[in-house]
Amino acid sequence: MKRIKIFDTTLRDGEQSPGASMNVDEKIQVAKQLKKLGVDIVEAGFPIASPGDFEAVNRISREVKGIVVAGLCRTRDQDIERAAEALKPAEQKRIHTFIATSDIHLKYKLRMDKQQVIEASVRAVKKARQYTDDVEFSAEDATRTDWDYLCKITEEVIKAGATTVNIPDTVGYTVPQEYAELIEYLINKVPNIDKAIISVHCHNDLGLAVANSLTAILKGAGQVECTINGIGERAGNAALEEIVMALKVRNDFFKTDTNIVTQEIYRTSKLISKITGMVIQPNKAIVGANAFAHEAGIHQDGVLKERTTYEIMKPEDIGIPSSKIVLGKHSGRHAFKKRLEELGFSLTDEEINRAFERFKKLADQKKYIFNEDLEALVSDEFLRTTEVYQLANLEISGGMHKKPTATVKIKINDMEQEITVSGDGPVDSVYKAITDLTNSKAELKKFEIKAITGGTDALGEVTVILEEAGHTVRGHGSDTDIIVASAKAYINALNKLALKNLKA
Repeated sequence: MKRIKIFDTTLRDGEQSPGASMNVDEKIQVAKQLKKLGVDIVEAGFPIASPGDFEAVNRISREVKGIVVAGLCRTRDQDIERAAEALKPAEQKRIHTFIATSDIHLKYKLRMDKQQVIEASVRAVKKARQYTDDVEFSAEDATRTDWDYLCKITEEVIKAGATTVNIPDTVGYTVPQEYAELIEYLINKVPNIDKAIISVHCHNDLGLAVANSLTAILKGAGQVECTINGIGERAGNAALEEIVMALKVRNDFFKTDTNIVTQEIYRTSKLISKITGMVIQPNKAIVGANAFAHEAGIHQDGVLKERTTYEIMKPEDIGIPSSKIVLGKHSGRHAFKKRLEELGFSLTDEEINRAFERFKKLADQKKYIFNEDLEALVSDEFLRTTEVYQLANLEISGGMHKKPTATVKIKINDMEQEITVSGDGPVDSVYKAITDLTNSKAELKKFEIKAITGGTDALGEVTVILEEAGHTVRGHGSDTDIIVASAKAYINALNKLALKNLKA
């Protein structure tokens, strides 16, 4: 089985994402994690670009062993010398030199002709070979380069000693079929191509970086250059986690393997996100928050019966403990019941049906349903007593210059009664209205309110303690509307007092 080398350029190309700069200590931390991840080569930086980049490459070379450390440089002598100096402490070092080869770059950026570029490339590779046997050459903007010219420069740099030749899609211009044909063309036309590894480095400007990289592998590429979370200039690079897991999941198709310890993928992804401040989009493949999350009832039912119905890989394979059954308005009874069992609730079918109806109403009110929401909802259901009083309707009006008023409708022994009362605040108005409707003599001893989860749509839970004729009871209520939750808690407590009076 062919082994594909993973060349991680998160610390070099990835860091070129606007706002993603890392200090030296952060780069060391990332490099050590990339070693745990199992990447073959880590491109630690561009030594001549800045003193910080030189220090990062130098310290990674000195402190991170058991991995090939690469430094990027142009085809200029001083660039190569600076890279060689930075890489000196490395156990295994690679000098990665590059120059543009497309007509547009030759004319407008380099102002050199094709022969001059070949000569500069050959000279650079030979100089780099003075410092290491591991030299990589990149033909910048290769996918917009004349194919026969690309063949010629590839042949010449291999003769000069390049052991890896990179064919980058620098501006994310190519498409999978075209890129596959280009790789195949090089393999067939460059006579000494077997003396070097073909590498691919794809940008994501058209959203095709991973697809282009995978088609190149099918045609013979032996190294992929990529970044964690796909970060990089403009629209980013091919995402390491997507390439690696595509090769792993579809091993039957690609018939290739990598050295990546996939269980470290998620941890590495989170580290990069934390250090760079670049948030991972929820629907990002492999590492996004929703990658192993299921909300649709049909999907949840399938996954609970047999994981492979809707999951093509195990979350554990990338370092996530388990899939997530996300409870929301699309969820079904099966997932709801399963989650309650996980939370330790044992309900009858009738209780589940009642709780499920309340859950659906809650799910229409808020975006995310958390375990704490379910616990409050089910506890609310369990804590219901014989309902002498039931809240039928509640309306509140008020403001900075308007006295708070509550209109409360309560069903008392199947008869609805309504009253409008003003108070010092909305809760006070509601409680006065409930007291008047129920003729309660109970004294409010405690009123406690808390948000069960975060966010403005959080489910609020209210606890009250009422005392009447020597009896003390606790009432609970929960709702996304805290005034409604307050009314529910008060009525729950009154029902408990009514039950005690009946027993007396």
